[in-house]
Amino acid sequence: MARVTVEDCIDKVPNRFELVLMSAHRARMISQGAPLTLDRDNDKNPVVALREIADETIDRGDLKEDFIHSMQKHVEVDEPEESEVPLLTAEDPAIAQPEGEDKPEEFDRMTEEELLRGLEGLPPAESPGSQRSGF
Repeated sequence: MARVTVEDCIDKVPNRFELVLMSAHRARMISQGAPLTLDRDNDKNPVVALREIADETIDRGDLKEDFIHSMQKHVEVDEPEESEVPLLTAEDPAIAQPEGEDKPEEFDRMTEEELLRGLEGLPPAESPGSQRSGF
């Protein structure tokens, strides 16, 4: 098999620096167990990577995207932006009481001591691994 040189690949990847980055990345992928797209012919991984680029057996765009993804240290996550909606207040007519109701709902208030006394009266929770729980 003839030796692969940069001149064989430069018409596929016009920038020599990009060619070096892409072929080095592909060689690392091969050493990590990525499937080969052509016969090895007793060549080392960098030569196989250059041959794959020269023969166009791998998609250069996918290789470039994979290289960029592998170099990213921080992946930016789209978080929702804070809204500019003002908070509603009780005096706001948008949350006024319906016409049929005259007074707002009443909620029972409970002190911390009452809550603790109520919790003490409950049976203990069973663990998921216990035989009585049915799991």
